[in-house]
Amino acid sequence: MADKYNVEEAEALAKRALHLPVAQATPIYEQLLSLYPTSARFWKQYVETQMSLNNDDATKQIFSRCLLTCLQVPLWQCYIRFIRKVYDKKGAEGQEETTKAFEFTLNYIGTDIASGPIWTEYITFLKSLPALNPHEDMQRKISLRKVYQRAILTPTHHVEQLWKEYETFENSVNRQLAKGLVNEYQPKFNSARAVYRERKKYIEDIDWNMLAVPPTGSSKEEVQWVAWKKFLTFEKGNPQRIDTALSTKRIIYVYEQCLMCLYHYPDVWYDYAEWHIKSGSTDAAIKVFQRALKAIPDSEMLKYAYAELEEARGAIQSAKNLYESILGVSTNSLAQIQFLRFLRRAEGVEAARKYFLEARKSPSCTYHVYIAFATMAFCLDKDPKAAHNIFEEGLKRYMTEPVYILEYADFLTRLNDDRNIRALFERALSTLPTEESAEVWNRFVQFEQTYGDLTSILKVEQRRKEALFGKGEEGAPALDSSLQDVASRYRYMDLWPCTMNELDHLSRQELLVKNMNKKVEKTNLPHGSSTIGSVASSSKVVYPDTAQMVVYDPTKKSEFSSSAKPVAPASASNTFQSNVTATATHGSAISTFDEIPKTTPPALLAFLANLPHVDGPTPNVDVVLSICLQSDLPTGQTAKQSFTAKGNVPSQNDPSGPNRGGSQRLPRDRRATKRKGSDRGQEDDDTTSVQSQPLPTDVFRLRQMRKARGISTSSQTPTGSASYGSAYSGELSGSTG
Repeated sequence: MADKYNVEEAEALAKRALHLPVAQATPIYEQLLSLYPTSARFWKQYVETQMSLNNDDATKQIFSRCLLTCLQVPLWQCYIRFIRKVYDKKGAEGQEETTKAFEFTLNYIGTDIASGPIWTEYITFLKSLPALNPHEDMQRKISLRKVYQRAILTPTHHVEQLWKEYETFENSVNRQLAKGLVNEYQPKFNSARAVYRERKKYIEDIDWNMLAVPPTGSSKEEVQWVAWKKFLTFEKGNPQRIDTALSTKRIIYVYEQCLMCLYHYPDVWYDYAEWHIKSGSTDAAIKVFQRALKAIPDSEMLKYAYAELEEARGAIQSAKNLYESILGVSTNSLAQIQFLRFLRRAEGVEAARKYFLEARKSPSCTYHVYIAFATMAFCLDKDPKAAHNIFEEGLKRYMTEPVYILEYADFLTRLNDDRNIRALFERALSTLPTEESAEVWNRFVQFEQTYGDLTSILKVEQRRKEALFGKGEEGAPALDSSLQDVASRYRYMDLWPCTMNELDHLSRQELLVKNMNKKVEKTNLPHGSSTIGSVASSSKVVYPDTAQMVVYDPTKKSEFSSSAKPVAPASASNTFQSNVTATATHGSAISTFDEIPKTTPPALLAFLANLPHVDGPTPNVDVVLSICLQSDLPTGQTAKQSFTAKGNVPSQNDPSGPNRGGSQRLPRDRRATKRKGSDRGQEDDDTTSVQSQPLPTDVFRLRQMRKARGISTSSQTPTGSASYGSAYSGELSGSTG
């Protein structure tokens, strides 16, 4: 299979095997079960294929491989069916073997919520046994009573049915004895029935036929994981209040069922083993870890947990073998460090030193191993000289590792060796790349603040600036000393010599300084339309490719709209679409590209001109905001429009002209005076007030405006019709009859 754990392909293979001869189907089943060894469905299908051909030996072999690891009722029902088929005709010996098979089955899966049919079949089998004399009949009734009493205490789907059968059975044997037994077992049955109802809620979300695959993070797997965790928590609470032995057996059964679906989940295996350890069964926990490593052989976490258990119980050699197995699979620094620590705990520092001398020769050895062993030698062996030698030896190999430099500096700080610390920083910073030296510089500054005088502190800070931020064109530092430096210099841990508001203000100022250093040339935009074009051409505005633009033609239908009405362009409009339309209609020679700066508001042009060059698709929001705050945007309006459509402009008195729609409105105070001095009727006042309002910007108000205009126009011109153009640009085309 292309994907090792392809569930869809596995299901298809299993279906295909049903229609193949046994000789051809057997390799398919073996392949599937090697990948999904806990799939009771595949095992059942495999064994039923052998049973159909009466291959008893092959059937027994298959059952011996799967029964104890696949605790699912349908598979065990198949086992009972096979046993009865083999022993039904063998008389007393066969009856005894069948009875043993039932007891064996109920011992393993008798507590399953779906085990009711097996209990019922067992009772039916016992009833069918011949009784040749009263003694045998009495023995059979005693056996039936014991099985009934076990069954009615098991929370299954058939618990109420079994209780009714038990009452009938006792009454048929002895009514006086039945009354006492029924009263005795009634509370226990009620408890089992209540637990069944609760347990049923937890198993409803469990997919019992889910194939065990390694975790992929899918939502289905997460749902199953959560469902099993809830079910396990419920069972660990011992809801039926049974004795400890039965409760432990029940929890083990649920864990085993859980592992049938979550076979490749290391956390489930670990929880299972930890539960055994807390229960005091270390041997059982060891067996769980062994099974877990067989299921997930590459899990280092499980190996460490298993080695920890072996070390805790004194099995040092077993733990050492586990550590060596980890090193054999993946020789990485973490495995080497953990083995060093284990050897130190189990055999002493000398054994760890011997291994370190071997490990440092390995190509996979990194600076982490040097740091770990040097720390071990210093803290446990109380030998600072040996630790210092280890750090010095590692420094020859890892001079370009900032983390190693900082760890070495921490070690020297514990020794209070300020001379060597300063020498270490100087050596390291002379070789470290600039982009990786920031943390080392910060630690150097911190060191000087603790050990140095004011002159050395200021000197190191200045060197840090020059190293990290470079120099200006004239040799001056890129960033001069600022109050932010003082705040950083006199802080300690989370204590600052200023308030949070002041610190935020200093941070914003630092952003502004960085923006100034980018040398963005600001443009003081004069008011007026004559200079807009020059400003736009000098600003760093990326314009669209005008060669790809198509002139809007209102007489043609667009593919995005079902209909379009002819619209007459306005003579003076501030929208780019209206100007393009006017240019196309009147045949103006002005190019589309020239119209862009002329129709762009001056404030927007000034903002675009002051924006700095942005590297990458996402700008720094703080930088953009700082530009907005310090930009001198024009506040006045332009005296005249920079562009007027060529051609005959309709008169203002022409009722069908575009000015009727309000594209050239009177000032607000003049409109108010005119409305106050008018003697027109209420209908005309409504029309004037509606048409003189500024155009709305939301769609709902726009609809109301257009509806009001249509009503007022029809009232003024009863015999005419009016059709309005673009409401956003204030265009209006009218026709009167």
